[in-house]
Amino acid sequence: MPLDPLASPPDWSQDIALSPGADLWVFAYGSLMWNPGFPHIERHVALLNGYHRRFCVASHRYRGTPERPGLVLGLDHGGSCRGIVFRIAAAEVPGALDYLWDREMTNRVYRPLFRRLRLQDGRAVEACCFVVDRRHQQYCGGLDEESVIQRIARCCGQRGPNTEYLVNTVQHLDALGIPDARLRRIYAGVRRKLA
Repeated sequence: MPLDPLASPPDWSQDIALSPGADLWVFAYGSLMWNPGFPHIERHVALLNGYHRRFCVASHRYRGTPERPGLVLGLDHGGSCRGIVFRIAAAEVPGALDYLWDREMTNRVYRPLFRRLRLQDGRAVEACCFVVDRRHQQYCGGLDEESVIQRIARCCGQRGPNTEYLVNTVQHLDALGIPDARLRRIYAGVRRKLA
């Protein structure tokens, strides 16, 4: 989504401190994997320890409505998560962060934290990771799997059906050879529900 040139730019400087002139790594575990929306000069499969991918964020806009909230992914505490890490060139970092703040930080359900990731070639990088804030009112990590399946199967928002978000994530993970048993079970459950 392009930024409104008349709107005030997002103030990411309050949440994230950057070294001037440095490239930035950003970790993607959901829709940013297949639709990053920012220019990047490197892209790698990477492992983040200490957090896992989970449908734990109520979506009132993109994949649901306030009356019928859908679900989107968050990085929740515990376990590990494989995803994609992107390297953004220094000259592109301010524009990329403006875009990311407009997309990911509207309701401040995520906290941008720098965490160490391991690339497949063995290198370690520090990347900005959007971790869910468990204190936020949109956090819903206590839902059981059947409730998650029900919500994803029936909700739709500005960016389309919640099922589309799930399918895109599962297909992208499959293409990358990244197993995620929990998402596979949810995917199978949603398909059964819609059959």
